Amino acid sequence: MKTEQLREQVLLYFAKHTKEGYKSRQLRRQLRVISERDFQLLRDVLHTMVDNAELRWTKARGYHLAESSNKISGTIAIDKRGNGIVATSRGEVFIDKQSVGTAFNGDTVEVAVFGSKKSKKDSAAVNEGEVLNIILRAHTEFGGTLQRSKNFYFVLPDDSRMHRDFYIAPEYLNGATSGDKVLVELLEWEDPYKNPEGKIIKTLGSAGDPFVELRSVIQSYRLPTSFPKEVEQAAAEIPLQIPTEELKKRLDLRSAIILTIDPHDAKDFDDALSIELLEGGSFRIGVHIADVSAYVTEGSIIDKEAFARATSVYLANQVIPMLPEKLSNNICSLVPNQDRLAYSVFMNVTEKGKVRKYEFARTVINSKRRFTYEEVETILDNKKGEYSEELLDLWAVAKILRAKRMKNGSIDFDSPEAKFKYDDKGKPVEIFIKKRLKSNQLVEECMLLANQTVAAHISTLEKDGEQLPFVYRIHDQPDKEKLRNLEDFVRKFGYKLNISQLASSKELQQLLLQVHGTKEENLINEVALRSMAKAVYSPDNIGHFGLAFDHYSHFTSPIRRYPDLLVHRLLWEYTGGMSEKRKQLFNKELPAMCKHCSEREKVAAEAERDSIKVMQVEYMRQHLGEEFQGIISGVIQYGIFVEINDMLVEGMLHVRDLNDDYYVFDEKQYALIGERNGKWLRLGDSITVKVAKVTPERRQIDFVLAETDIKEENKKKKGKRRRN
Repeated sequence: MKTEQLREQVLLYFAKHTKEGYKSRQLRRQLRVISERDFQLLRDVLHTMVDNAELRWTKARGYHLAESSNKISGTIAIDKRGNGIVATSRGEVFIDKQSVGTAFNGDTVEVAVFGSKKSKKDSAAVNEGEVLNIILRAHTEFGGTLQRSKNFYFVLPDDSRMHRDFYIAPEYLNGATSGDKVLVELLEWEDPYKNPEGKIIKTLGSAGDPFVELRSVIQSYRLPTSFPKEVEQAAAEIPLQIPTEELKKRLDLRSAIILTIDPHDAKDFDDALSIELLEGGSFRIGVHIADVSAYVTEGSIIDKEAFARATSVYLANQVIPMLPEKLSNNICSLVPNQDRLAYSVFMNVTEKGKVRKYEFARTVINSKRRFTYEEVETILDNKKGEYSEELLDLWAVAKILRAKRMKNGSIDFDSPEAKFKYDDKGKPVEIFIKKRLKSNQLVEECMLLANQTVAAHISTLEKDGEQLPFVYRIHDQPDKEKLRNLEDFVRKFGYKLNISQLASSKELQQLLLQVHGTKEENLINEVALRSMAKAVYSPDNIGHFGLAFDHYSHFTSPIRRYPDLLVHRLLWEYTGGMSEKRKQLFNKELPAMCKHCSEREKVAAEAERDSIKVMQVEYMRQHLGEEFQGIISGVIQYGIFVEINDMLVEGMLHVRDLNDDYYVFDEKQYALIGERNGKWLRLGDSITVKVAKVTPERRQIDFVLAETDIKEENKKKKGKRRRN
């Protein structure tokens, strides 16, 4: 074992245990240092780290981080400009792009904190620093396009947050040629003034081909495209027939009217609904969730694979499931007219939306009908159709629940979602924005209520300040500086957001109501969403800011989300009485499990976004030279970003292609302003553009001003001259 390897292991361990102290023998066990020779090397490393002020040693605590040291470790997030933010135990540290060194986005790094500066938009000081060492690489394999210059080969990374190309020596081409989309492995990057060196480990195909680009997305995010043989074998051995002894343990609901409502192309039906009218105008809602825990037992080989994946990934043209197909699309899926095991929550809801009573039960159900959202929408509109009475009652309750939620300050982000229609070759022929129907809201409200009820139930079990181990879905309050930026942003459109004090969810809700139905709605929704903290999984309940819920969890999608499976297991154990030993085990393991699930969720979201971009670029490639109406969605010094209406396709109109004038960037006005004609190209303005160039391998779209837009501008000028 090398000295530097040991030092990196020590730094990484203390990065995760920042407040703990350890004796050398304790660290030996934690780091699994086996031989006496390596243990002596570990002690030498620890002594050196104390001499270098990286660690402190005291008789009482042993080795621990030096609080006064200006060196600290954390994970770096690099933005598209090349600047970084390192999240550490002492807060965030800003790293200028000149000081990022050889770090890639996501790496665990050691930084030196050398001062602070006042933020432009806030009086609070921001710590600044520089990267000293790379403790642990987040990734060592990257997707990109191989190109050749006069004397050497290099790979342009797909990830826009990577600002250095990979140098590829001829002996490491591995048969790839210029123009190929490849997977490159990092060999070495020690000097920030030189490019990282890599070798080609896989050729994916010709860059620019949409299916090759999608393979690159999958490879870049390290998404597994198949299950290990032993996992598939374990799934194959699960019997399709529910054992009689299992049926006897469950509440039998097979004769009840229980319905599923899902997208038309869904195969994994993990939730179903029932409703019963009670005396006095109340309703008994049943939310029935696929009981995955009955088939995926804790610690089994299927369970370990599901945890590693943590979530299903929904790409533009395919799904990468969390569970093998036999489970996700068959045994666990609540398909119609088949007996299925479920975990059900029943809630008695008053006409004012209050839950008076609830109960949980492990059940066996038999769905009477599989509906699509569109089918239910038709029934809600026409007030007739199969099971119309149940569906109309569910919609009536959903409206009550939604009204109550909005009154309490819940923020309803109606985030638009791009969908595609494909030809018989799988290429996109149409882009449309998925409509949010009443039927969508019906299901959403029932699922939100079930998730909230489960989390609130756990709080009722807690006594004398004891916090029981559980998995919560939490959403922290937004950062005040980000809210100030949002306030400045929406003011340019004539809207107000008062954040003299920390904004409440109700204030953000009012902003979204103001912009509803306007041409800038999608843009402001997106910027507002980016100003918010990210919802994550945590064993520590701080509530959900966006939903305005004190208690919230994820219970309703265990086929595609591992945290929901965890919640099912925990809920069932609490029903029977969890032992102290199990509580201690969960208290120890849940923090790391929640962090892993949150990280995998983020990866899935980024991969999905990139796959959508691939298809959007492919669609626009088929429309080169055509004109589109759009809105200016961003303004920077060298151009404007334009988002095409009703397609969510964004491209760049460069300043160099604005030939009618010399344009100057006005940062405060979010605008480019022509020096001679005084023309403004301002954030939020409508504009007509023509597709000038598409670069699929970089997922870039370039626009120029359309002839119609130029003619319209000339008409305005002529009219102005006549008036003068």
